Amino acid sequence: MTDRSPSADKQDSPLDPSPEEIRRWGNAAVELMAEYLGAVRDRRVYPQTSAREIREKLERGLPREGADFERLLETFREVALPLSRHNGHPRMFGYVQAPGTAIAALADLLASTLNANLTAWRSAPAAVEIERMTIDWIKEIVGFKADAGGLFVSGGSMANFAALATARRAKAPEDVSSKGVQSFPRAMRIYVSTETHHSVAKAAALLGIGRDNVREVAVDERLKIRIDDLEAKIVEDLSAGHLPFCVVGNAGTVNTGACDPLREVREIARRFNLWMHVDASYGGFAILASSARKRFEGLEEADSIALDPHKWLYLPVDCGCVLYCDPQMARETFAHDAEYTRVMAQEADEAFAFWDYGPELSRRFRALKVWMLLKGVGVRALGEAIEKDLACARHLEGLVRASEDFEMLAPVELSIFCFRHVPSRFKLARGSEEAERRRVDEELDAWNERLLVELQRDGSSYLSNARVGGRFSLRGCLMNYRTTLHDMEILLDDLRRLAERMR
Repeated sequence: MTDRSPSADKQDSPLDPSPEEIRRWGNAAVELMAEYLGAVRDRRVYPQTSAREIREKLERGLPREGADFERLLETFREVALPLSRHNGHPRMFGYVQAPGTAIAALADLLASTLNANLTAWRSAPAAVEIERMTIDWIKEIVGFKADAGGLFVSGGSMANFAALATARRAKAPEDVSSKGVQSFPRAMRIYVSTETHHSVAKAAALLGIGRDNVREVAVDERLKIRIDDLEAKIVEDLSAGHLPFCVVGNAGTVNTGACDPLREVREIARRFNLWMHVDASYGGFAILASSARKRFEGLEEADSIALDPHKWLYLPVDCGCVLYCDPQMARETFAHDAEYTRVMAQEADEAFAFWDYGPELSRRFRALKVWMLLKGVGVRALGEAIEKDLACARHLEGLVRASEDFEMLAPVELSIFCFRHVPSRFKLARGSEEAERRRVDEELDAWNERLLVELQRDGSSYLSNARVGGRFSLRGCLMNYRTTLHDMEILLDDLRRLAERMR
């Protein structure tokens, strides 16, 4: 009689390790993970290294035979860990960077183990339902109506791209989708503030709209879009025979964290029949913090929203999200009939396909880490962590304004802070000539750029940079549940220590 037990069919293969080996590997990897996360505060934020040094530490020849897992893990421990920038460090203030969470890292492991491909319901029934449910939770968080739609994408840039593609389909003649933008004689215009993320102009280029048709609108003293200039530019374009079709509002700009007056933007969009898209990739989830909630009034009235759970839900990359007020319009944008995608003999719910609502066909199970984080932590704790981040940024602003050697270059609206170091030798006497002021500002720009490079090399704290009002700014973004008020004080102490050394 033939033995048909599962073990009888198993072949020895390095691609199919035994359960015992998997347990051994997993225990070792999780032990290293716990060791790393438990001591991340004690590491340098940024390594002193070079591309050559990293390459020399790696075996670069194409592997002909496999190596033991323990050896691979050791390379990760000895090369990848010490020679990386540590985004989970409490004084990693560069860019808009979340630290990730342990529960989400384990969710990523489980998602990769299942290896679901969320193209359509039939491809991954449970995974698709988890994504649809977590999208419903995100809609509830931002106040979107229950029958809105959405899906997870790689990040904010892809979310902006998908939203603008849908806006183009909604507002342009139908021929544009089939024959291309060259079939439409009028220039299609998008309106953004001067502070809007470059991914919007990039999407316009990729969609055939053209970067030159993305019109930049002036901002006020708090770096929010000016409604009067927005209206004037729309009227000007209508008079010139162009087609205004979309306005992009910001729920937290990447430069300074400014939040546009979304209700007023909505009114302009209604008056001129424009699609209103909101880029909330950085700031949107700060709506969970009670002190920031009023800044997002009008977000729920947008036609589409870009969000990044891998920012202020503290998730590891990649995980962006796009929401559509009218999912049918997204379906008209992205749906495409092909025999290999035809769904047969299924009810409406089970015939659902994510490929009808976004540009991707193959899609990893991003939703599992969102679901596991929200279920395992809860929105109350997330709101408290975000509230603490906002308080730390305000504390830094207070320290700077009370100091004699730093000055703020923009108000703190959420958790981004822009400031500069001003040594006493650069201070201007009241009433100085304009030319002298410009000269001092140029020298201050050069000084702060040097100071930033020294800070990054030093490794205790990490900032990035921005241009604010034409001036070079030390820029930080606070998005880390590990950061404390004391860390903000350490940051200024680090800058003072390095400035003294540079004199």
